[in-house]
Parts: sequence; structure tokens; C-alpha cells
Amino acid sequence: MQQKFKYLIVIMLFSLGVISCHEDLNQSPIDPDSFTEEDVFSNATEAQGALAKLYASLALTGQQGPAGQADIADIDEGFSQYSRMLFNLNELTTDHAVVGWGDAGLPDLHGLYWSGSNDFTEAMYYRLAQEVSFCNSFIDNASILTDTEVTTYIAEARFLRAFTYYNLMDLYGSVPLVTSVTTELPSQATRAELFNFIETELLDIADKLKVSGSNVYGRVDQVAAWALLSKLYLNAEVWTGTAKYNEAVTYSSKVMSSSYSINTTDANGNGNAYDELFLADNNTNGAQSGFIFTLNFDGLRSQTYGGTTFLVHAAIGGNMNATNFGVNGGWGGLRTTKNLVNKFNVDVTSLNNSLGTLSKWGLVGDATLNQWNGPDMEMYETGANTYALYADLNAGEMKFRFDEDWNNNFGDDNTDGSLEAGGQNIPVATAGTYFITLDLNTSTYSITPFVGDSRGMFHKDGQSLEIEEIPSFENGYAVTKFKNIDSNGNQGSDAAGDFVDTDLALIRLAEIYLNYAEATLRGGAGDLGLAVTKINELRERAYGNTSGNISSGDLTLEFVLDERSRELYWEGQRRTDLIRYNYFTSDTYLWPFKGDSKDGVGAESYRNIFPLPNNIITTNPNLIQNPGY
Repeated sequence: MQQKFKYLIVIMLFSLGVISCHEDLNQSPIDPDSFTEEDVFSNATEAQGALAKLYASLALTGQQGPAGQADIADIDEGFSQYSRMLFNLNELTTDHAVVGWGDAGLPDLHGLYWSGSNDFTEAMYYRLAQEVSFCNSFIDNASILTDTEVTTYIAEARFLRAFTYYNLMDLYGSVPLVTSVTTELPSQATRAELFNFIETELLDIADKLKVSGSNVYGRVDQVAAWALLSKLYLNAEVWTGTAKYNEAVTYSSKVMSSSYSINTTDANGNGNAYDELFLADNNTNGAQSGFIFTLNFDGLRSQTYGGTTFLVHAAIGGNMNATNFGVNGGWGGLRTTKNLVNKFNVDVTSLNNSLGTLSKWGLVGDATLNQWNGPDMEMYETGANTYALYADLNAGEMKFRFDEDWNNNFGDDNTDGSLEAGGQNIPVATAGTYFITLDLNTSTYSITPFVGDSRGMFHKDGQSLEIEEIPSFENGYAVTKFKNIDSNGNQGSDAAGDFVDTDLALIRLAEIYLNYAEATLRGGAGDLGLAVTKINELRERAYGNTSGNISSGDLTLEFVLDERSRELYWEGQRRTDLIRYNYFTSDTYLWPFKGDSKDGVGAESYRNIFPLPNNIITTNPNLIQNPGY
């Protein structure tokens, strides 16, 4: 974080119906060195510190860090961090992730058989309820200050409250709507009422927030309000029964016209600008240009066992080298399913169809599909006496041959890229997808590994694609997306390698591009040509060139869903996306161990939302449990 906020204790009594054990509103601070509420809101400077607590409550887990003085009781403190639980509820329940740990309630999530007493669905509710409570207290108390800067602080607090209610509405459906500090047990609001509240709040505060790109990194500006409206309207049909795709297009367009931009600078020179988004210096390496709302982490000054510390450590196991990720070891838990991996498979047929006209020049050899006996893998004519082919090759040898005639073949006697008639076989060291060129004008050729979509970052060595049993780390490919190294390969600030510097974008510009495309396809008044252009902007970053670009004919709802998966996996989006496509609980789309079955089965549709915690229902008689639980 470029500006480190100080964290202050704001003492609350209520969190959406969760009653504190304290009856006295005038309790003294537990920490004798902490401020009272009167101190916190004595002036704009102190109020800014209290605002920092609202942001910190989503990133951290207590007053001490990484453990001790937890905000939420009765669950491991590291488990209770917001983005870690967002991963558990929105990624682990889908085709994007499995975890091998057997903590009570955790296997239930991927198996889609949780109950109202699940520790993780309960802790997320408490975390979000607490954030609403903190925001309400801040808004009530800061309103007494007349400094104009405080008006912006209040708008930021209202954004954070709206964002929190967005999560509550998505995850739990109908929850209490509480907008001020109160001692009364609240009643439930419908999803439609929650939707209307969030919409009204965001529309009202957009012009009260700082203009695009003018706030301190890590704090939201008006573009965050537009972006959250884009997300809200995209899901309106699911949440309210009324489609708002025109509105989704409108607010996506406003975001796309703002000062935020897609970073295409390959700072570490590895040919992959996408990975810059998930490195330890992603607040300064250029990736931040597309970050609209982030959780900021520092391995020394904001330590937690959630956040990106969890995403890095938990994804390392098997024969993976933890030092390559800037940490001191792996927790051997998280992997992914073949459904995600297969979304990155190279479609060589499509690539070849874009090259030109099929020719009589081809490849022959045991490195090719049909071995030495042929038929040859025919190349495409790309120009006068120039040919090319994308090909899946085996480790072995090959030659170029015309019309499958051994009297007209070329090899390479010196393995130097120059051709000789009837020359030596050309070695292919490892199996993979290659781009092969043949230039008869200069008697040269090239065989270049084809990387394809660089967003697919997996560790495969020692891992099986198929998952026979979830507990074994070696079942399922490991994901290498998040790292605690910077663009120069240096480890993050914590020399011990325990905690991670990498920030986590909760909303970034790429998602809004995809929102625009989907809303347009669903009937919103967008421009399909612009949607294709924006999608290709993402794909050019992913491929490093235009080889992955699509045309308007390729842009379908299914393509957008798969593109969301490729661009946003492990970023807390997947469950919401699958629900919008009616794939989350249905048997239309299956993945390994969906519904607790090896090959996957559907689940009851009531699991599209999580249950309210059972003890909340017991504590507050105004609340009714979600159907099915």
C-alpha cells in the first residue's frame, strides 16, 4: 500500500442482528492506549484513521495481526479474513478449485452439501455484518464534522457499505438492512429491497467520491461506484427478476471511458504482461492502472493468514519449489480441476485456418501425428514460397516433404535453421504445441514453442489432471497465478517468507470489459464491435500478439463465460458467474466432485444461496432461514 493507514478500534454493539455481550453503550476501550469515539472523530485527520479501519476490516482479521485480538470469535482467525472466505464460497464451490484439507465444513463447500451450521458460511456472514456495523458507526459519527474532505470519507464509507451489502445479497439473499447504529433487532430485507438500496447509494455517492484516478492508491474513487453498478446491473435479473442490461452497458461504458487502463507492459521480460497483476509489486509495476478496488497487503506491516498470503502458500505443494514464489513453504492445499485447465487448450485447427491456403508441403517424422509413414501434416501457404503450421508435436524427429514424395524433402545437417535437400532429420526435444515456418526463398525454417494464452498458469510436473481423490495434493494441477516476488524476481518485504506483499484486486478493468460484452449479448444497447475490441485487448495481453484475437462471430455468451474463467479465475467471481448462466447447481455443466460425486452431479437449486447462520436465526426471531436449510 503506497499509504499505510493506521488502524483504530471502533467498538460496535450490533452486526445485522448479532448482539454484543456488552449492554453498556459507554464501555471504556479495551486497549488503554486506544482512542475513544470522541477522539476518533474530533477532526478530519483522526476521522481518516477511522476510515482506514473500514478498509482494513476487509483485508485483516483483528487488532494485532496475523493472529490475536481477532475481530470474529469461534473460527480460526486466518480462516475469517474476507477474501479468503470469498475464495472458499465463490471459487472452492465451483470448477475452479479444490482443497485437500479436512477442516470441519471445508469439504462440504466443494461438495455442495453445506448446512446452516457451516463454519465458513457463518464466518463470512459475521465478517460482512461487522463491516456494515463499522461503516454505519463511521457514517453516523463523521457526519458531525464540517470539513469538506470528510464528505469524501463518508462517501467512501457508503461505498464500502454498499459493496458489503452487494456481497450479502449475492451470498445469502435476504438479510437485515441496517443503515445506522441501533439497539433494535432488525428485520429481513428482500433481495429486491437490498438491490434498490445498493443502487440508490451508488448513484448518490458517485459524484461525491473523488474523480477518476485522483484518490490515494487503495482507496476508491467514483469509478469504483460505476464499476459496482456495472456488476449489480449485470446480475439484476437473477437477484430481482428484472433485467437491467442497458444499465450494465451504460455503467460499464463509463468505467471504460475513465482514466483506468489495461497494462500491457511486460515489466519482468518473460513475455507475459498478465502475470504482472499478481506479483508482489503490483501496486507499482503498471498493473495498478487497471485496479479499481483493491485489498492491499504488506508482508511486514499488515500480516494475515488470509488474503494473498493464503493464495500463495496454500497453492504450493508436491514437488513445487516455494522459493520460486517468494515464500518459505507451501501449505499443500489448493489445486484446480480439469475444467479450468481445458479452457486454455490450444485450438490449432482454428489457428491454422487463419494462416492461408492449404499447400502440398508438409511435416513427416516420428515427432508428427502420423509418424514416418504419413500422411504428412500439411502446411499452409502464407506467401510466395513461404509456409507455416501450428502443430502438436511429440518428442522425436521430423523433416519437410513436398506432396509426400521422398525425392523432394528437406532436413538440416547442422541444426542451424538452414535447410539442405535430403538433409538430416530435425530434432524436436520436447512434446508440445509449436509454430513451424518454412521459407523456400531463403532455405530456412523455424520451430518455435507456441505459448498461447499465458493466463493459464499451472504446475503440472508430478500432478495429475484427473482428480481421483481430493485430499491428495498431487490430484489436480496446481495454480501458480499468485506470487510473492516482484517484477525483477525479488522476494517480497518479509525476509522470513511468511507473509505476502501482493495486493488483490476485487474489481479491475478487465472484468468491466467482460461485463460490457455479456450485457450487450444479453440485449443491452451496447456495441458488439466495441465488445470484440475490448475482449481482444485482453487476449492480446494474454497471447503477446494478435494470434488469439476473435471476430464478432466468435463472441457468444458461452465464449464470454469461458473468457471470464480464463481472465478472472481464483479472484472470487466464479460462483456468481455460474449462477447467472444457470450452471452452478444444475446438471447442465459438471465438474469433478460437484455434488460430492467423482464425475460431478447437479445439486438442489436452493444452494444458489447460502444459509443464514443457525445461531443468528436463534438470536433474532425476526429472521427467517433461507428455503431448503
